[in-house]
Amino acid sequence: MTSADSFIYVGLAGDTGPGYTVQSGLYRSRGGESPWERIGDGLPPAPEVRAIVVHPTQPGTVFVGTQAGVYRSRDHGDHWTRLDAPAPGLAVWSLLVHPRDPDTVLAGYEPAAICRSTDGGASWRSVPLGVTFPDITVRPDPRPKRITGIAVDPSRGDEIYASVEVGGLLRSLDGGGTWECVTEGLYVVDDAVDLHGVVVSPGRPRTVNIIGRIGMFRSEDGGARWQHVPVPPLTLRGTYCRKLTVAPDDPGTFYLGAGTDFDGDEGVLFRSQDDGRTWRRLDLGTKPRSTLFGVAVDPRAPAHIYCASKGGEVFGSRDRGATWRAHPLPAGATQAYALAVG
Repeated sequence: MTSADSFIYVGLAGDTGPGYTVQSGLYRSRGGESPWERIGDGLPPAPEVRAIVVHPTQPGTVFVGTQAGVYRSRDHGDHWTRLDAPAPGLAVWSLLVHPRDPDTVLAGYEPAAICRSTDGGASWRSVPLGVTFPDITVRPDPRPKRITGIAVDPSRGDEIYASVEVGGLLRSLDGGGTWECVTEGLYVVDDAVDLHGVVVSPGRPRTVNIIGRIGMFRSEDGGARWQHVPVPPLTLRGTYCRKLTVAPDDPGTFYLGAGTDFDGDEGVLFRSQDDGRTWRRLDLGTKPRSTLFGVAVDPRAPAHIYCASKGGEVFGSRDRGATWRAHPLPAGATQAYALAVG
């Protein structure tokens, strides 16, 4: 199969809180060149898809997280089967195939929980979190607690991280047996612990990158100490960061999907080619009209990069971001919460 045969998947959903707009559906395009088609044979009615992951060694195998649980396809999304992962209280927000053991799949839930399969999705069990969260996210009013991202240190397979919205970063040093919050502390507001994703730098063991409501932070010692990463500010408060991705063929190249706010009226894609020390705003050919919620790089063709705005705009580049083409979703397909390619 050539790189031109890679599929792009986009899932529609929305916030689970009261009063938010929620859409549903899962779309697929071959390389961004074929028309978008709505897929979902075997998925629940009106699937809210907040997480998508393509198996790294079996491109036809795709997992999605929905409001009804985790589903798997073995034929690029033509047909889906519900796995026996527990149904979430509200939603599945994140999925990860373990970088050192592709039979291990992790799913992050709302309310905050993590489930794990060690046999490719055939069977699942809950991972006991047993953690506390910063007081500012609990009192005087509890904030939503959802696992928005999961990452494993590629050099230390038992070191797992999970980002929480709103609740900071969780860490396990024993493969998920025990957990601790590594961003606990005193806060005036909860900005710094409203997290949307976590990535461990592939080329730098124990270097953990987190993104959230007011920007990006980095720890070079597995979460013991943190420093702010200077992403160009889009507002007076900083930059609303939603998706962080590392180039599969260059551990020093990061792509960051961002915007002015959750309901921001501008989306921006940043790129760093020096492990996050400096950032450049990429020209997508037009200015996205909403925050970028999805960024993905084709692992079989790393020059192919895709990003999606919350409003349903999808852009693709085949030359590592030098030039871009628009591949908008069909009319009315908005609330794009998940993007994957493979």
